[in-house]
Amino acid sequence: MNETLLPLFGLKFHPFRPEVPIEALHMTPAVEAFCSRVERTVGDGGFVMVTGEPGSGKSVALRLLAERLRGLRDVVVGTVDHPQSRVSDFYRELGDIFGVPFPPHNRWAGFKTLRARWGEHIATTLMRPVLVVDEAQEMLATVFGELRVLSSKDFDSKSLLCIVLAGDGRLPERLRTPELLPLGSRIRRRLHLEPASRDQLCGCLDHLLDAAGNPGLMTTELKVTVAEHAAGNYRVMMNIADELLVAAAERSLSQLDEKLYFDVFQVAASTAKRAGSKKR
Repeated sequence: MNETLLPLFGLKFHPFRPEVPIEALHMTPAVEAFCSRVERTVGDGGFVMVTGEPGSGKSVALRLLAERLRGLRDVVVGTVDHPQSRVSDFYRELGDIFGVPFPPHNRWAGFKTLRARWGEHIATTLMRPVLVVDEAQEMLATVFGELRVLSSKDFDSKSLLCIVLAGDGRLPERLRTPELLPLGSRIRRRLHLEPASRDQLCGCLDHLLDAAGNPGLMTTELKVTVAEHAAGNYRVMMNIADELLVAAAERSLSQLDEKLYFDVFQVAASTAKRAGSKKR
């Protein structure tokens, strides 16, 4: 579908899909300030945390932060793809991320090897490796414990890496429990993403459409309408806009406006209402 939509609307990329190029992502002032704070302190290592409900912009914030940190000299950024792993699988994933062979059935040897590798990196570059864990609320308590111990040495006086934990509202709740409080008390930088205002959502649309090469794709009135119906949620807004773009392509329209919005979503609402009536 992208191959059809892009030339039809004069777009360089699809502005409403998750695969927006990193250079085109919309960075809010809050995310910019957080990235700057982490960038200035990454050399000290330790834990930082990004929280917010689904659709609040955590994934975008993580992409922007990771890209910013990768631009620093001698910084190695790795991401955990499976936060639900048990301890042994978690160590194997860390070994893959940082290029450290993990001895089978010997977690202690893997622990020592990882710490030695990070220690060598710090000694030669004065910087820290960075580990990003998305959906961190899914991590097992035992893995959280291993990560806390693995990342520090000399009775907590030195941090061997910078760890970015991201998750929804369950993450800070878990880190306040007695079992995980030793880790929760080590969070040095925090970013909590609240539901976006209408103006923030409209600003995001303006930025994306301009970066995609067609700032006039949506009328101003439609942007406001879509933002007001997104309930402060970036993901909901993008899904609405994506559906409108597909509908516009089917109708050979060159611009998305409020009439298209009401045509598309009034039909959807009417269909759902009829379906509900038949069930009763």
